[in-house]
Amino acid sequence: MPLIRVPLVGNPNVGKTSILNFLAGTNLKIGNWPGVTIEKRVGKVFVQNYEIELIDLPGVYTIEQATSEDEAITINFLRKGDYEVILHVIESPRLERDLYLTTQLLELNKPIIVALNMSDEAEALGIHIDERRFSELFNIKVLKTNGRTGEGVKALLPAIVESFERNLTPHFEILSFGHLTEGSEEERRLALVKGISAEITKRDLFPKKTLTESFDRFLLHPFFGFIFLILILYYTFKIVFDLSSPFVDFIDGFVQDFLSPATQHLLLYLGAPLLISRFFSEALFGGLGVVLSFLPLIFIIYLFLTLLETSGYLPRVAFLMDRFTHRVGLHGQSVIPLMLGFGCNVPAILATRTLQDRSDRLLVMAMIPFMPCSARLVVFSFFCLIFFDRPALLILALYLVGLFVAFLTSVLLRKSFLKKQLAHFVMDLPPYRLPSIRVVWSIVLLHVKSFIVRAGTVIFAISVAIWLILNLPPQVQNLEESYGGKLGKIIAPLFEPLGLGDWRIATSLIPAFLAREAILSNLAVILKAQEPKEETFDFEMALKAQGEKLLLSFKEALFSLSSLYPKSLEVGTDDGLLRGEIKKVFSSASALSFLFFVLIYNSCVATFVTMWREGSKSFALLFLGYSFALAWTFSFLIYTFFS
Repeated sequence: MPLIRVPLVGNPNVGKTSILNFLAGTNLKIGNWPGVTIEKRVGKVFVQNYEIELIDLPGVYTIEQATSEDEAITINFLRKGDYEVILHVIESPRLERDLYLTTQLLELNKPIIVALNMSDEAEALGIHIDERRFSELFNIKVLKTNGRTGEGVKALLPAIVESFERNLTPHFEILSFGHLTEGSEEERRLALVKGISAEITKRDLFPKKTLTESFDRFLLHPFFGFIFLILILYYTFKIVFDLSSPFVDFIDGFVQDFLSPATQHLLLYLGAPLLISRFFSEALFGGLGVVLSFLPLIFIIYLFLTLLETSGYLPRVAFLMDRFTHRVGLHGQSVIPLMLGFGCNVPAILATRTLQDRSDRLLVMAMIPFMPCSARLVVFSFFCLIFFDRPALLILALYLVGLFVAFLTSVLLRKSFLKKQLAHFVMDLPPYRLPSIRVVWSIVLLHVKSFIVRAGTVIFAISVAIWLILNLPPQVQNLEESYGGKLGKIIAPLFEPLGLGDWRIATSLIPAFLAREAILSNLAVILKAQEPKEETFDFEMALKAQGEKLLLSFKEALFSLSSLYPKSLEVGTDDGLLRGEIKKVFSSASALSFLFFVLIYNSCVATFVTMWREGSKSFALLFLGYSFALAWTFSFLIYTFFS
């Protein structure tokens, strides 16, 4: 089929992504532009024997000069890229602002389709755009669309085909500045834009007051705006993690307590060797469980981020926080990712996609792993309750140290690798809108799929590799004889100055790279403080138990919404057997050293892989080394001082 490549171009927040979702549907893919971490969305549609490739370019206000990495991508693509037709999306209520970019696109001498998006909002505000006159002025196709409902969007496809077949290059003689002799080119272009707007637009004599103006009186108020912001961010954090936690636990339990033993019993029944049956049931399904356990969290966090973004509130968070975050070298947009880091570092790093500048994204990514996540809280609570008289005070101190290290890292990076002047920027505050369920659903599923493909596959592979280290060579009788145990003995001298020279402690840190809470379960195995699992397996009873647990997960998620305190941060108590064994291995000083090491060293393999995918391989590896050196130094100082 003949291919028509169509870039979607427009100012930020004009609804390009919504239109792309309606046009491409399930044929939409997400990735990165070559050589950078800027998100790239591409969709394919088949119309009238043509294959139309739709490319969502980052939003720009002008194609004269780039001020950020994402703007450079758009400008380079439009000036040097290979494409046939431009789909220019305009926010109808802000027509005059968007026409500045329109006049520049016309000069590229390519067929252009103009989508007057959000036309219903313009009409409600008393702004009436004559699309026929607009079309006649420049010999281009102009259509009214509604990206929220999809009205008029499908009509863009035949218009693209017609513009391509007829090679409808625009008439831009009207753009001549010859009759405008005064002022700079920018001033003359602005004057021309006003003239075009007046030609194609009629406005009601008494325009209506917008809902956005009414809401912003409170949400952008110097005092009440921050009250609303704190409430919105707190409840976003609470709902995201309280809703996802029961389902994360269910998936983990389903894999460990049902899928894994069922597979092992089936393979043993079929005559498979024990090591092979354990490899499939524990390594493969265990790795799968690690990946799947992130899906509820990734899904819900992207659901709320997309709702905040498409409703128009997310840019206002940056607006309100910018003057405070500037003092520590950050933009206001960094607040949400950093806050999410207290729940889980993985979605927090993914949330840095809202930051436009690459160096800002890398800076915030480097801070997030020092935010104590809920998985580390499990370890903190367990050790603090055993060894210290004031556990709550110590946990608070650990959180404050994590914040201190995060901001120390930001200062160091701003003065070295990510050195740059933090620029003030003018934020575009879009009007508040009721998000489209279909569009939100499409965007969320797209991000979940992207996580599985890009990060999940690597996390799965590393999970299997760690299982092999802990369970080989064949016929190994206990963990001490495995490759993992031998590796623990090799690296134990490295941890000796920290009071953690026991090989059992060093070995427990290997699976801890998968998940911080794995430290406790692995110590239970090493210290033989765990009850042996039953060898019998009743498929019907196990399946019934999983059904009951699933219903309980829904019940817990629902009832968690009625609590003001985040339920996901509550920590249960473990059995006394493990506590007694741990007291034989750790002293108070070594336990404190251990807690600081767990706090500062890179949180888990999922965080490492996500940093790799969202930043770069070298960035993730450098951070891994940096966090280890920093954790070792802090733990050494703590152990030396308190021992």
